[in-house]
Amino acid sequence: MQACTSVVIDEDRRGTTDLQGDESVVVLGRRHASDYETEPELISCIGNTLAGGGRGINVISEDDFVDQLYPWFEPRTAPMKVKDLDRLLKQEYLAKAVEDYKVRYIIWVDGNTETTNSAGSIGCSIGTGGAGCFGFGTWDKESDYEVTVWDYKNLKTMGKISADASGTSYMPAVVIPIPIIARVQASACKGIGQQLRSFLQPEVASTGK
Repeated sequence: MQACTSVVIDEDRRGTTDLQGDESVVVLGRRHASDYETEPELISCIGNTLAGGGRGINVISEDDFVDQLYPWFEPRTAPMKVKDLDRLLKQEYLAKAVEDYKVRYIIWVDGNTETTNSAGSIGCSIGTGGAGCFGFGTWDKESDYEVTVWDYKNLKTMGKISADASGTSYMPAVVIPIPIIARVQASACKGIGQQLRSFLQPEVASTGK
């Protein structure tokens, strides 16, 4: 059983994308801030959404890409602007590694999901008649992500996608606690993944194939 979530997706397109059949994308999480990190499981989820379906996109694993180009895409050394890629490409082995992957677009995801509010309580006890829990608890979660698409070939920012998701989970307990979870992060992943597919393959989205 799942609780409801709401998702708002906004897109700011700054150019026309033309991803070819043999080209790839890599989805990377921003983790340079000290107070949060963009969750690796969300990055994997977005990658799987892009790669799935009848017209799946070639997606490079974040771990493989970061390891292959170590240490240039680690949190403290990763380029913050698309123009910063130019200095990296001057190193031949880095340029060759990216070319071998046939990378066309580098997709950065920045943000996180957090619990913003909780209320209620649940108590459990063991007596002569057995054990049981009673009470009611709720907690709210919010996701706030910004996705930036870099064109590696032309060193341009092609656009941004923002995703805001929220939901409330419930835990009623009458003898046995029954969690009713709002899949906030999963909903944000689905919304981002679907919007990215439309962004990267506009001709597919327009034909509905």
